[in-house]
Amino acid sequence: MLSDKFREWTYGIRASIARLLGSLGISPNALTILGYLLNLPVMYALATGHMPLGGILLAIASVFDSLDGSLAREMNRVTTFGAFLDSVADRFSEGTVLLGLLLWYLQTGGRTEIILIYAAIFGSLMVSYTRARAEGVGIECKEGLLTRFERVILLVAGLVLQQVYLALWALAILTNITALQRVYHVWRTTSR
Repeated sequence: MLSDKFREWTYGIRASIARLLGSLGISPNALTILGYLLNLPVMYALATGHMPLGGILLAIASVFDSLDGSLAREMNRVTTFGAFLDSVADRFSEGTVLLGLLLWYLQTGGRTEIILIYAAIFGSLMVSYTRARAEGVGIECKEGLLTRFERVILLVAGLVLQQVYLALWALAILTNITALQRVYHVWRTTSR
């Protein structure tokens, strides 16, 4: 998975930044909340049609989002609530960003884009839900094409390159395929 490779490649950098943030007294949960709040300017940029700016801001917000887990590990403050809060904040972040796009296309009359945004939101939620339900019954479930990391990369690229339509098609299709891949994985695992 691309997200696992990225974590390996950036481990040292993230750990160094996390140690610095920890020395400043920033808690992992505060960083999680800050990561979410940074998505509000992204939503505004997208809702007002500034797609490349929204893409850049989303990339910056995502960097903060990737640091809360590193900070928790570096400070030895990994908690069940922190992991839960991080997952919930990720869902809110994704919904907030896609809401910005939805508001833009409601103003401009992009009917196809509105449907694609709905399908992308639905698929993204199902990717998370299938993992949570699988883990709830004791099955690890990280399979699939599009984890949150890949979804963010795809959206950032679509926004910065002004190819939002193509990015929305990819998100709408691939998120739902990923959810189905996870259903298949759980079925195979439980059928053995």
